[in-house]
Amino acid sequence: MTLIQLQLRPTDADAPRTAVVDTAKEAGPRVWDDMTVEVALSVMAGARVGHLLVCDEDGMRTGLITLARLTAVRDSSGYTDRIRLRDISGGSGHFPPPRTTA
Repeated sequence: MTLIQLQLRPTDADAPRTAVVDTAKEAGPRVWDDMTVEVALSVMAGARVGHLLVCDEDGMRTGLITLARLTAVRDSSGYTDRIRLRDISGGSGHFPPPRTTA
């Protein structure tokens, strides 16, 4: 069994911000970047959210990952159950901001 550590914290003006994603207005479960895609999908389903805030080993937010992104990775031909969130961050360790449609 895999233990999951979630930190649900309200965001406020004093919260640290990242250069990649301004998550001060985002709320949701925080997960570590070493979590597998399957576990992240399970956490997302259990929390009934469409995204997760991703943190590095120091607990600093590095971005967020959406349900659509996780589903695309899981459904890709190169997917294995060993792929971790840090493996799909584009190689930079940071996650790109979600795209918005007008």
